Amino acid sequence: MSNRNSQANKSAARERLRVERERQVKKDKARKQVVVAVSVVGVLAVVGAIAFGVAQLNKPSAWEAAADAKNVTAPKNTSGDDGTTVVIGESSAKKTLELYEDSRCPICATFEQSVGETIAKDVEAGKYKIKYVGATFIDNTDNGEGSKNALSALGAALDVSPEAFLDYKAALYSAKYHPQESEDKFAKDDYLVEVADSVDALKGNAAFKKDVEDGTYDAWAVKMSKAFDKSGVQGTPTLKMDGKKVTAEGSENAPMTEAEYTAAITKALKG
Repeated sequence: MSNRNSQANKSAARERLRVERERQVKKDKARKQVVVAVSVVGVLAVVGAIAFGVAQLNKPSAWEAAADAKNVTAPKNTSGDDGTTVVIGESSAKKTLELYEDSRCPICATFEQSVGETIAKDVEAGKYKIKYVGATFIDNTDNGEGSKNALSALGAALDVSPEAFLDYKAALYSAKYHPQESEDKFAKDDYLVEVADSVDALKGNAAFKKDVEDGTYDAWAVKMSKAFDKSGVQGTPTLKMDGKKVTAEGSENAPMTEAEYTAAITKALKG
């Protein structure tokens, strides 16, 4: 009897071990399936992140998109192809002074601080008109955006009025607001709006602020910059009248003082 019980107990024990082994095998298999599934999800997530990153890297920047824009929104008070002709002054004025400038140009800032007020008075008096051509080449030297962004903001000011444009340009070049060439402060919309608050026609102007922040005239700024590139002008500031450069006496450079400018423009007006 005891032998039979012992044998039965051994058989039962073996069966329990077999069942336990099978359960453990199933449990291990299920665990492996979970690990594999999680790994696959992890790999897919990494692949997805890489694909998203690559897509973002290949996505054109706002300025690249502006350069490729098929439709260009030009400011009011412009004419010509894509609104890149900007002429300000009395229609009765017989002569036109072409003015080539880059908003980040430090020499342009010095020129405007010294001569800008004289030009504004001459234009208001009807002595001559000015044709403004904006450049952005300084951005190319440091992969910046300030020249383009300031030119776009000037477009927003021009859309308000020619007077707002001239006053805003003067503010951008002023000793108070014009940054060092190495500082790309004009790349920041909030700084451009801050400068605009010093101009009566633009202070608190919601439409102007929106145009700056939305980049309404970004594509126009790019087209204007291309017009400068096609002009053949090599540097800024450059002044021309009747196709001839207006320079300081005995120099190939723009007049940098009020006296130099008055002498140079008087000679150009007679020519």
